[in-house]
Amino acid sequence: MTEHRAGQPHMTAAFTQNIDGCLDGAIGAHGLPRASLDAWLKRVDPHVEALKRDYAEKRLPLLRIAEEAADIAEAAEALKALSVGARTILFFGTGGSGLGGQTLAQLAGWNIPGGADAKQRTRPRTRFYDNLDASTLAGGLASLDLESTRFVVTSKSGGTAETLAQAIVALTAVKAAGLEAQIPKMFLGITEPVRHDKKNGLRALFSSLGIPLLEHHTGIGGRFSCLTNVGLMPAMARGLDAAAIRSGAQSVIDALLRSKSAADFAPAVGAATAIALNKERGITTMVMMPYADRLSRFSAWFVQLWAESLGKGGEGTSPIACLGPLDQHSQLQLFMDGPRSTMMTVLRVASAGAGQRIDAAFAKLAGAEFMAGHTVGDVVSAQAHAVPEALARAGRPVRTIDLVKLDEKTLGALLMHFMIETILAGRLLGVDPFDQPAVELAKILTKERLAKGA
Repeated sequence: MTEHRAGQPHMTAAFTQNIDGCLDGAIGAHGLPRASLDAWLKRVDPHVEALKRDYAEKRLPLLRIAEEAADIAEAAEALKALSVGARTILFFGTGGSGLGGQTLAQLAGWNIPGGADAKQRTRPRTRFYDNLDASTLAGGLASLDLESTRFVVTSKSGGTAETLAQAIVALTAVKAAGLEAQIPKMFLGITEPVRHDKKNGLRALFSSLGIPLLEHHTGIGGRFSCLTNVGLMPAMARGLDAAAIRSGAQSVIDALLRSKSAADFAPAVGAATAIALNKERGITTMVMMPYADRLSRFSAWFVQLWAESLGKGGEGTSPIACLGPLDQHSQLQLFMDGPRSTMMTVLRVASAGAGQRIDAAFAKLAGAEFMAGHTVGDVVSAQAHAVPEALARAGRPVRTIDLVKLDEKTLGALLMHFMIETILAGRLLGVDPFDQPAVELAKILTKERLAKGA
């Protein structure tokens, strides 16, 4: 990693972060003075050092997950067994149990029309049901050839009401189709190991039916579980290299351990910038805007990560998931000309020269001579650079992150970068980035209403 001074591009092997567009030298009075950012970087210094101690003393498993390999081999073996005779693998899991896997699977073309390559088309199809909706679940199960369908059900606690409902309905449908004897070969669970002090409904249900179970990492849950078997199982189902994903994540940990100060560590620079803008410039909204379809679910994953980790005790900023160039035409107007409350992160994947070339004659007939002879990738690249420039001219804070290419290592690095950035932002705000007390109350009230027959 290169030495970094606030306001200079911060490079890693996977991508380059530039926060110049958040400083007053680029956007005027609405940006941060360098002295202010330097002061916030000093504040985050002790937290970076604390992360290094967490790593050395093995107190924070997230920082060590990229070094593990046995769980990948175990998950691969379970997936291989589950895939025998399968045409579709369906994933049940809500929130962090779904979004991380979707983010990784999308890298391999999931949910992108025409996105799968020839090799991926030889694999079972992947579907995700992360949101509980009665008509969607009924229609989805009715449309399946159940005999060739397999189910992966994920709940860390084993008590997630939505996931248990999905699993039970699926088991009922399989039984009704006369496939009860095949249930142990058709289902796989991911949940915490046995704990004598805590009930685990999913483990009890699946164990009673002889369904195999993989152990959910006890020290990494929900929105932080994308690099565990929770996220890597869908990635492997799409043919991605799980070891490469973790290798990319490890590059960020290596950068942490090498860093001499917060200013030398990209996630710390990102955290300091975001919190400084919140406290000193009234920024209350964080926009994530990648310019690549394969990063669309990454934005959704980031929204949960940032919102659920930091929104506590009156603190936090509101994350918004966007997608460029699409949201230039739906939300950019607000971000550029609405309240001065937004910081935008633009993720750019190098695309110049990529894709089909735009025919000059047709472009002339359309009155779009400026596109003649350029590729589609050229157009996207021009937009992805024009938007941050326009935001800066409007005095709106903007950070850019440039990816030379989007592959397993790069995505693994991005995931780890933003998890650590979020942890550091939480510690700057004085909140616990790992709990979600408000969500737990809603779960309790849901169970109470159902128990009363409401």
